[in-house]
Amino acid sequence: MSRTVTYSPAFTLVPTYECFNRCTYCNFRAEPLQSPWLTLPEAEKQLKFLQTQGVIEILILSGEVHPQSQRRKAWFQRIYDLCELALALGFLPHTNVGPLSFEEMALLKEVNVSMGLMLEQLAPDLLQTVHRHAPSKVPALRLQQLEWAGKLKIPFTTGLLLGLGESEADWIETLEAIARIHSPCNHIQEVILQPYSPGNQQIWDGEVFDATKMPEVIAIARSILPDEIRLQIPPNLVAQPDILLACLEAGARDLGGIGPRDEVNPDYPHLQHQTLTEILAVSGWQLVQRLPVYPQYDKWLPQTLQNAVKHWRAILDVRC
Repeated sequence: MSRTVTYSPAFTLVPTYECFNRCTYCNFRAEPLQSPWLTLPEAEKQLKFLQTQGVIEILILSGEVHPQSQRRKAWFQRIYDLCELALALGFLPHTNVGPLSFEEMALLKEVNVSMGLMLEQLAPDLLQTVHRHAPSKVPALRLQQLEWAGKLKIPFTTGLLLGLGESEADWIETLEAIARIHSPCNHIQEVILQPYSPGNQQIWDGEVFDATKMPEVIAIARSILPDEIRLQIPPNLVAQPDILLACLEAGARDLGGIGPRDEVNPDYPHLQHQTLTEILAVSGWQLVQRLPVYPQYDKWLPQTLQNAVKHWRAILDVRC
């Protein structure tokens, strides 16, 4: 059995924190019109600095402007332009900005090597609790997004948020839905299993997800999902070394994008690379860099993106 664990050297650009959803556990959002949009000159300054910092992936992570808002078109254009800028400066963009229209997804495919959207949970009861004021968290809307990604041949990441008040049966239902949608197109490259972790900005009084349950959840996911879908856990939220190692033994093989700040969970800084490497080495695991698109999907990309990916694969071959 391979003792390799992958991660993506990443940096997050946030076009805006404003969001029309009001998930009660959120530590990211700002009220609509209360968060200035990231300008292209500001982004260019950040990206040029990152050119010497070993970063490969630029995660475009945004709050959501309502689909019917007059500002939606400008919001989407800013996201597209940030992806185009990141590509021009030598990075590989991955966008996760909430549900998009089919046309918006098709356009972003031209400037992204992969995209993502968390399912979180399919449990309908959550629409009366933590998602009561979050219209874009309707499960059918998010499932449709996964289906569209397959039709458009977009390498995709999704995942579960654990500890919102769901049951084990809800985990199974959500994982089975992912496996079912993946089956026709084989487009889902990663499933994130993210334990809910309280932060300073939330209004919900939910408790931290019991990290000792993580290996159990991973084992369930591994038994349901096809082998080609890699299971990902965030090491800043599963930071206890014994639990992190138990998660790997249970079937997790990826630690996601690791950068200076987790924008979704800002109260939980990432471990230093050297520290993480040492923790894994105790049990014979090797930490290896990867790209935000997996090799089996390279041919799905437009030619310009294929060229950019080929360049980075050559660099990683030398490094590793």
